Amino acid sequence: MSNQNVENLRAFLETWTLEAWTLEAWRRGKVDMSLLDPDVNYEDTTLPGHTGETYHGRKGVIRATERWIEQYEWLLIEVEQIVDAGDRLVSVQRVRAKARRTGIEFDGYLAYLWTFRDGKIVHFRSFRDPEQAMEAAGLRE
Repeated sequence: MSNQNVENLRAFLETWTLEAWTLEAWRRGKVDMSLLDPDVNYEDTTLPGHTGETYHGRKGVIRATERWIEQYEWLLIEVEQIVDAGDRLVSVQRVRAKARRTGIEFDGYLAYLWTFRDGKIVHFRSFRDPEQAMEAAGLRE
């Protein structure tokens, strides 16, 4: 199942990178949420002002994403790597963005630790440092 989880996560993340990083796409339901368990939990550790918040369910994920992307004039996210750790996966994304208020541009990396059960994402957590995500998955000491 783990290899299938990798492929499903890659496809899921690629739909986000190709068309979904607009508020309209999220609000109109154009993002495929079927890989997310209806009771999924997302822990945000990266968004300023929201660090430590947990979002519940698919609607919570949409709300978290809206809060995140509304801060940017433009946002480009590219999947760099997905690392298999059994029922957990780590994804590393390169993020480039321009802040709406300040005009400051950002180019860096974020990572997520994804937990799967029965082929669905039941939990995920963001990390500013990909190495921290790897460590949390038990892939680094």
